[in-house]
Amino acid sequence: MPSKTHQPSAPKRPHPLTSHGVTRVDDYYWLRNKEDPETLKYLRSESDYLDEVMGHTQPLREALFSEMKNRIQETDTTVPEKRGDFFYYERTEAGKQYPIFCRKAGSLEAPEEILLDQNQLAEGKSFCGISGFVPSPDGTKLAYLVDFGGREIFEIYIKDIASGEYFPEVLENISGSAYERMGVEWANDSKTIFYITLDETLRPDKLFRHVVGNNPKEDVLVLHEEDETYYLFCNKTRDDVFITTYHYSTNTREFRFMDANDPASELKILQPRVEGLDYYASHHHGKFFIVHNENAKNFKVSLAPVENPGKENWTDILTHREDVLVEGVDTFEKYIVVHERKGGLKQYRISDADGLSNAHYVQFPEQTYSVYPESNVDFETNLLRLRYSSLITPFTIVDVNMDTGEWDVKKEEVIHGLDKKNYVMERIHATAPDGTQVPLSIAYRKDLQKKDGTNPALMYGYGSYGATIDPYFDSNRFSLIDRGFVYAIAHIRGGYDMGREWYEKGKMEFKRNTFTDFIACGEHLVKEGYVAKDKLAIQGGSAGGLLVGACMTMRPDLFRAVIAKVPFMDVVTTMEDASIPLTTQEYDQWGNPEDKAMFEYMLSYSPYNNLQKTDYPNLLITTGLNDPRVSFWEPAKFTAKLRELKTDDNLVIFYVNYDSGHAGASGRYDYIKEIALDYAFLLDRMGIK
Repeated sequence: MPSKTHQPSAPKRPHPLTSHGVTRVDDYYWLRNKEDPETLKYLRSESDYLDEVMGHTQPLREALFSEMKNRIQETDTTVPEKRGDFFYYERTEAGKQYPIFCRKAGSLEAPEEILLDQNQLAEGKSFCGISGFVPSPDGTKLAYLVDFGGREIFEIYIKDIASGEYFPEVLENISGSAYERMGVEWANDSKTIFYITLDETLRPDKLFRHVVGNNPKEDVLVLHEEDETYYLFCNKTRDDVFITTYHYSTNTREFRFMDANDPASELKILQPRVEGLDYYASHHHGKFFIVHNENAKNFKVSLAPVENPGKENWTDILTHREDVLVEGVDTFEKYIVVHERKGGLKQYRISDADGLSNAHYVQFPEQTYSVYPESNVDFETNLLRLRYSSLITPFTIVDVNMDTGEWDVKKEEVIHGLDKKNYVMERIHATAPDGTQVPLSIAYRKDLQKKDGTNPALMYGYGSYGATIDPYFDSNRFSLIDRGFVYAIAHIRGGYDMGREWYEKGKMEFKRNTFTDFIACGEHLVKEGYVAKDKLAIQGGSAGGLLVGACMTMRPDLFRAVIAKVPFMDVVTTMEDASIPLTTQEYDQWGNPEDKAMFEYMLSYSPYNNLQKTDYPNLLITTGLNDPRVSFWEPAKFTAKLRELKTDDNLVIFYVNYDSGHAGASGRYDYIKEIALDYAFLLDRMGIK
């Protein structure tokens, strides 16, 4: 291992920041400037250092990559989904990074029609992300969103499917997602599309209407969401009756709708925004089924007529329950499906179209699991398609008969070399400092002597925005589990795991609960003998990177290694800068530093501001140079300051992907290579051969 004299050292340029009479001197503030040649020079020095100190792990990384790649079915096909007269699906081919989007007309025996080969689209590109992929209702055209930079700024291309030719216009500065297929909707005339653009802070704020073949300069601005604390989204109802807009802020929502058969019609407000009122609606034959929190902390379901949909006309269908969180509602021709969460686990309540009669729940085979609905585009079906998995059960696509509850397994993910009988999955609880019982989902090999206090472990967490990290399957984890690791997910406060209160007690002035919950989970694993006290590693990304960064500064003695992926490390400085993407929309998550009390509270846990001269765990910290959500300079500054202050010889390495954004590499093999680096770092630091 090279001595500390070989480590990169960023120049110090003191930059005072004064708020509420408190002056913080930020020696690495200058790293925010990507145009400063010294910034890239420093990042490159970190990359060179990583190559140097991790060079001896290259054979291990190659072995990890090979075994992770060999587990998956490289040539594979998704379950076809019927839309109109066509069956749409994606397939992958061995050796190719990206999916190929296809369809068949009329039946699955029909000839294949390739709509888009993302591998061809990505030729010559270092990054290629697809968001919305939407055929027109008549099946003659295709609109899709693509991002070639990783900044989640998309372009829309429109293709004539029969000829294979593209229409001349390209729509730019489009809102999409690195994580979901979204961003464009067709009117029912199959020639008009609706899309949303971004403001200078990358906030989705304007809805436009475009007629295919026209000059985009002629596009009509349908709506401008001027409130900078709101995001704007656009969707189409499952029954194809309405184009809708969804106005999202942390505590308040608003929903608008227009006739999908009349693209020039007026957007009507379902219920004007009221501070603190969170609602979302699904249409069903002239009525809206509305999930909302009016006098219902865990949400309930009400019904309203389309003609007069305001909350004064809401009639309760499913009342509030203290132990059940309502997360959403889906409408079908003859059925209503309510998405719920009870005891931290997802469940689906199916009833007749009135939302009341013949109510029953989908049954699941394991004590802890992850399940999500597929897109379920067919309004008239009696089948609910779900994607089910657990920590030890590969993804299974099932059609649940909404009359009988019977499962029809459409596809089971093939994982080569995996025998589920060799593994154990548990759901246990740790006690937080305030007495709260915090769930953990854990998995390990059955032949592991799990409680002798000698095992290594990796614990993952997130704990923000109400996001729930369910115990889903990931075949890559078995490269650790098969080497003796216990793998754990801590279901800490800040998510919706145990209801709305669980979320509210993990944000704003209660944010420290997220960190102390996670620390308590780690201590519990050690106390109960699941893990050796000197072999506990933790991992988190984005706001989960804040989690592990805060825990690392609060309890550096508890952890052997930390993996912080695209981490939010400099909370106060970021939240003071309204020009940064996400900042203004997140005052109700973290607090507004203009408030002295919230400034002091955020400062008390912000990882960057709490580094001091002491010993710290081994750290792998990562960034994408084009990340629009957590700017590269946050992990860069943290790395530089940590190197300056730490008093140990533990390894600190900084991985920079110069071509990606928040989600990492876009190609599936490149993505696995990044995971191989993570795991090689862990195994090396744990001394596991």
